Amino acid sequence: MSVRTLVKSIQDIMRQDTGVDGDAQRISQLCWMFFLKIMDDQDQELELLKDDYRSPIPDRLQWRSWAADPEGITGDELLDFINGDLFPTLKELPIARPRARTVRDVFEDAYNYMKSGQLMRQVVNKINGIDFNNLTERQHFGDIYEQILNDLQSAGNAGEYYTPRAVTSFMVQMTDPKPGETLFDPACGTGGFLTCAIRHMREAYVKRPEDEAAMQASLRAVEKKQLPHMLAVTNMLLHGVEDPSFLRHDNTLARPFISWSADERVDVILTNPPFGGREEDGIESNFPPHFRTRETADLFLALIIRLLKADGRAAVVLPDGSLFGEGVKTRLKEHLMEECNLHTIVRLPNSVFRPYASIGTNLLFFEKGAPTQDIWFWEHQVPEGQKAYSMTRPIRLEHLADCVAWWGGAKREGRQETERAWKVSAEEVKARGYNLDIKNPHKVEEDHGDPETLLKDLTSAEAEVAALRDQVKAILSEALAR
Repeated sequence: MSVRTLVKSIQDIMRQDTGVDGDAQRISQLCWMFFLKIMDDQDQELELLKDDYRSPIPDRLQWRSWAADPEGITGDELLDFINGDLFPTLKELPIARPRARTVRDVFEDAYNYMKSGQLMRQVVNKINGIDFNNLTERQHFGDIYEQILNDLQSAGNAGEYYTPRAVTSFMVQMTDPKPGETLFDPACGTGGFLTCAIRHMREAYVKRPEDEAAMQASLRAVEKKQLPHMLAVTNMLLHGVEDPSFLRHDNTLARPFISWSADERVDVILTNPPFGGREEDGIESNFPPHFRTRETADLFLALIIRLLKADGRAAVVLPDGSLFGEGVKTRLKEHLMEECNLHTIVRLPNSVFRPYASIGTNLLFFEKGAPTQDIWFWEHQVPEGQKAYSMTRPIRLEHLADCVAWWGGAKREGRQETERAWKVSAEEVKARGYNLDIKNPHKVEEDHGDPETLLKDLTSAEAEVAALRDQVKAILSEALAR
């Protein structure tokens, strides 16, 4: 049975359980069970490779102890074990070791929704069909896992923590993180930027075990919400990260702005901060008065600028409103351009984030340490023959190939203005009151003709339609009178 078929069969079993209501609960249920299986498979591998390794999970709670035997506990006995021992113990697990913190963070707000021990045993036995120490199987499951994340579209406001793979891959490629550089995502969602960065570094730079160790030791991330945090941690395990305890279940914005010290600065930030939402009361008081707002994306932008090292670089997704907004948004843009070189803005069409959101978004690329002199804009357009991106026809990395070709490599050399690209000086932006919502000057607006002529044509057409309607009425009346 293929992994895709297996996952579908698991979801079909869960649909029979009266306790699991909807996609969000089904995905959450799937995730903590997959987490324990993946963790146990990884533990067994580490026990073979390291003489002193010991799993942070107590023996009786390890997947191999209660789940691996297809004839093992089931029914009420299984439910009592899950609800009365497994969950309470893992929620309070001592965190003497990093992997123990990962387990406790995952189970902190997790919940067992299933009410049938028999159906749970069926699910457990299906999960046992996947060997996460088999590289081919793990990679195949990784693709299925991406689909599970994609399925979040029907589980609520998934746009908060799902960024199209093509967008994350493009941002990682253009930012080019390297092993040993501290990489941070302050609102990591399900871990899309992290997994793309891991793949990028393994393909381009990881040649020795020391490179892999340096890469894993330099990852940093935070996610506020329980479900995406659980998904992100599981995603890290799937991608061979031995210790995902760097991925904290917390609110990055809840910490006072000035408390972030110089030794916590990072080399690279890749993120799609939540936008359109508002932070809870009191969060804004953690920030300086001139940056105080309850708009989440604004607070994240202020923090990102602070957290970058000198010469550090960032790629951030922001909505159109951040580009033209006034007040705090203006002060933030001025601060950004003074502290950083905002060298590139890639303007995306409204449909990139469908079906989660239908607002215009932008990719901002900047480096800290020198003020902005010029900003290059690139307008991404939907491929010819396609009106918009959609679920069935989403943006793909090859759709951004023209921008990659234009980019000019690591030093962004040889850029030229084209029908898609244009350059604006910092002085022009200042003169516009730091309004960065700058349209493509090379785009010729469609000529619809003279308004007076168009109005006359419309009036004439309406009169012609009215005359035809009167003729039809007369014909029908005559026919009815016969």
